[in-house]
Amino acid sequence: MAAANGYTDNEPHGGLTLSLKRLFSRSIVDGPDVIGPVDPASPRTVRRRRMMLVVLAGMLAIVATVASGYYFAMKPVPLRIAVGPYNSDDAKVVQALVQAFSRDHTRVRLRPIVTDSASASAKALADGYADLAIIRGDLDVPKNARAVATLRKNVVVLWLPGPVKGKKSGPKITRVAQLAGRTIGVIGKTPANINLLNIVLRQYGVDPEKVTTVQFSTTEVAEAAKDQKVDAFLAAGPVNSKITSDAITASSRDGAPTFLAIDAAEAIAQNFPMYEASEIPAGVFGGSPARPDDDVKTIGFSHHIVARQSLSDTTVAAFTRQLFAVRQQLITDFPLAAKIETPDTDKDAVVPVHPGAAAYVDGEEKTFLDRYSDYIWWSLMGLSAVGSAGAWFASFMKRDERNNNTSQRDRLLDMLAVARNSNSLEELDGMQAEADDILRATLNCFEYGAIEDGTLTAFNIALEQFHNAVADRKALIGMVLPEPVRQNRVQIV
Repeated sequence: MAAANGYTDNEPHGGLTLSLKRLFSRSIVDGPDVIGPVDPASPRTVRRRRMMLVVLAGMLAIVATVASGYYFAMKPVPLRIAVGPYNSDDAKVVQALVQAFSRDHTRVRLRPIVTDSASASAKALADGYADLAIIRGDLDVPKNARAVATLRKNVVVLWLPGPVKGKKSGPKITRVAQLAGRTIGVIGKTPANINLLNIVLRQYGVDPEKVTTVQFSTTEVAEAAKDQKVDAFLAAGPVNSKITSDAITASSRDGAPTFLAIDAAEAIAQNFPMYEASEIPAGVFGGSPARPDDDVKTIGFSHHIVARQSLSDTTVAAFTRQLFAVRQQLITDFPLAAKIETPDTDKDAVVPVHPGAAAYVDGEEKTFLDRYSDYIWWSLMGLSAVGSAGAWFASFMKRDERNNNTSQRDRLLDMLAVARNSNSLEELDGMQAEADDILRATLNCFEYGAIEDGTLTAFNIALEQFHNAVADRKALIGMVLPEPVRQNRVQIV
């Protein structure tokens, strides 16, 4: 029974064992297979190969895009940092940071821009010539400046030089209020120190106009004290500043200096938020007896490392992380590096903190995936949407071929019914020739992807039944086929 239906006993019912190529080569006379030259690759095979190449190219493009994105996200970022004046402690620390960042191959690299003063550095940042700057906290802070770190804290040192042997000194000064009518020497050429002195004098009711101020460098201090050109000195810098210590030593060779306390430091800090009450520790400037011999109240202010507000949070966070990572490496050669502190993250800070620095301080710094996960997710969603739209469009473009194939299959079923009742060999041959044309058209549709395997299987069943009906009808008419019908089976590969 199975053999009569065109199947062998060792094959499952419905198994289609002949290849599509043999189905396509079936002739109307059911003759033997013709062996000839190897046919070129079918359009479906070519299309599949092209599809594989397109998929491979797409995967390589995605990998290249991801690699490029990672490279550009991780490549070194050069930042211009304004610092001054030349050969100052701040400039030396920045130069050490430049070398450390370059040696460690960090993501952020520094390019120093040397200026004449901290005020010039602030202006460079405000004008967009620098990305970072080291500024004094008691000067005008640029509106686009955001704090990254506190480089160091400074204190104001106000002292009287020791008496000079053989020369009569004037009335003894014990309080800041007694500086009216006197000459005060200010260490350093920056106008910021003059402004600082005026704030202190006004707090004690001394009119700055009644005080003579002279600015000079450290090398001029000894001569000024020897000639009694000045009655008091003022310096501003770190507690352990070598400049201040050398100035005190130079002005006190013949006697111990006298340090004046700024007892109104807290009041000054209330009126001027950029200052804070501070103390000069006893003996910090060395000497015997110790200089000073007791703690001295004074005011202080900070030097800040600031960044442009528009600078990327990620870049600033990376710079802040690198800064504190190399700080310990610099302490041996630059003790001032030990004074680098995290910025004030309070909302009422004198210099608002940069969000990138705040993220590092608060432990909320974002990783690569945190920063770009949304972009990656939306990219994948976009690719999925594009793929779905492409598949729908391709299916839409092939709708006419599918509809035509459906109508041809219906025509084949109609011919099946006619063949079972036909009494004309010519009519049967004509229908079989038409069935071969339908077969050719169906295979072409399959090769170009217009129909799927399931549709081809259904067509194969209809074609098998048609051929069996034609063979049975011819046998009834009296014609014997040259090849058993059971060999005319189809295999889907």
